[in-house]
Amino acid sequence: MGRKVAACRDFPSDNGCTLAIPGEEDEVVVATTQHAVSAHGHEDTDEVRGWLRQNLKDEVPTQ
Repeated sequence: MGRKVAACRDFPSDNGCTLAIPGEEDEVVVATTQHAVSAHGHEDTDEVRGWLRQNLKDEVPTQ
């Protein structure tokens, strides 16, 4: 399994968040869920976690 990234800038938000969270898929889902709850007012539900997981992208290595 390759590294994934979740990036707030890919989605509309009221506060213009630009946070990106890279890592292994499961750890990104956990961290992104915590961020979605604390910064964006979402609830920590299976539905939210599933939506976040579906919207992860493959990380593009920088060199």
